[in-house]
Amino acid sequence: IRGSGIDLSLYRVLPEPDGPPLVLMAARMLHDKGVGEFVEAARRLRTSGLVARFVLVGDTDAGNPAAISREQLRAWQDEGAVEWWGWRDDMPAALSSAHIVCLPSYYKEGLPRGLLEAAACARPIVTTDWPGCREAVRDGVNGFLVPPRDSSALAEALRTLIVDPALRVRMGGAGRRMAEEEFNIQRVNAATLEVYDKALRR
Repeated sequence: IRGSGIDLSLYRVLPEPDGPPLVLMAARMLHDKGVGEFVEAARRLRTSGLVARFVLVGDTDAGNPAAISREQLRAWQDEGAVEWWGWRDDMPAALSSAHIVCLPSYYKEGLPRGLLEAAACARPIVTTDWPGCREAVRDGVNGFLVPPRDSSALAEALRTLIVDPALRVRMGGAGRRMAEEEFNIQRVNAATLEVYDKALRR
């Protein structure tokens, strides 16, 4: 059973917002979630003249040795590389404000819930070819998989989506279909209950 399921009634499909493409990364602010690679990819794309916004959503984790300090996050924001929105408890709205969702993680992931939520919102995904992350993306179908710790490959995958609105819509639609067919909480709950039922019958 893949993941704990997504309540699709909470994560609705809304049109892309107006304005420059917004690339959103939602995670705890840890080095091994790929935050540094995200910032470096944003720098590369901005330096090349590409117009887009790059947003970090999430708080740091002071007790974790891989935590990125608030001072560093503010410095990146002051530099203009990224925006740091901090902790948000309205993820459906945050995801709907994005054009692309990114998680360049090399953390010991399960199946990242944020990627399932992004798929449910019909947003294309760029993530790493890494256990857990790769379970949420079919490369070239609902997003792109890139090597972990590779900010150059990450930047190029993001560039492909930033400059191609039609591709974003197509990949986002494929992600929503995946969410409906594979990650819908009703299907996941039914599959879970079936496992318990079989175990009890034995």
